[in-house]
Amino acid sequence: MKKFDNFCSAYNNLMESIGLEPPYDTLTLTGLVALYEIAFEQSWKMIKEVLEYHGYASSSTGSPRSVIKTAYQAGMIDDEETWLKALVARNNVAHAYNKDIALGIIKECKELYADMFGKLKDCIEKEWL
Repeated sequence: MKKFDNFCSAYNNLMESIGLEPPYDTLTLTGLVALYEIAFEQSWKMIKEVLEYHGYASSSTGSPRSVIKTAYQAGMIDDEETWLKALVARNNVAHAYNKDIALGIIKECKELYADMFGKLKDCIEKEWL
C-alpha cells in the first residue's frame, strides 16, 4: 500500500533525528517539528486507507479525530488518549515559531509519539496488510 510506504518513510526519517539533543539551533528545531508533523500526517492518512480497505466505512469522514477513534475501536491502536494528544500536538505545529511550543512537541515526540508510531507500524505489518 502506497500510504503505508509513505508512513514508513516518514517514520524512518523521524527516527533518524530522534537522537538529537538540545540545545537545538533554529534550523534543527524547525526540522524536528516538521518531521513530527509529516509522520503524524502520514500515519493517520495510512490508517484511514487501511481501515477503508478492511470495510470500516466510519473512517471515510476524513477527519483525523474520527479516524483515530475508529482505529482504536478496530484494535489497530491501543492508546486512544496518546493518539488524541498527538493530534493536538500536530495542530500546535502552526505555533511552533514559539520556541516553548516547539520544544514541547519535540519532547512529547521523543517520550510518547515515536514509540506510538513504531507500535502502529508493527501492528499494520503483522495484522492488517
